[in-house]
Amino acid sequence: MSEIDDTRVVETASDAAQNVIFSRYERSEINDIDITIHFEDDVLEVDIYLDADHGDPDQVANDAALAARSAVDRLLE
Repeated sequence: MSEIDDTRVVETASDAAQNVIFSRYERSEINDIDITIHFEDDVLEVDIYLDADHGDPDQVANDAALAARSAVDRLLE
């Protein structure tokens, strides 16, 4: 397996998280969003804050974080 750089890992995680969030909310329905992802020493940290007027933004944020981790796991296999 070729060496995968940290930037690619972070971008993969971020893309996966955004895909989940924006599959459930239109951009206009989101009041605030913050996706923070760090990958250092083979440790992935994903922190997502989501504020929306309807639905369950906490659950969507948790689902997005899980999707981010899963995407990185697939990338690193």
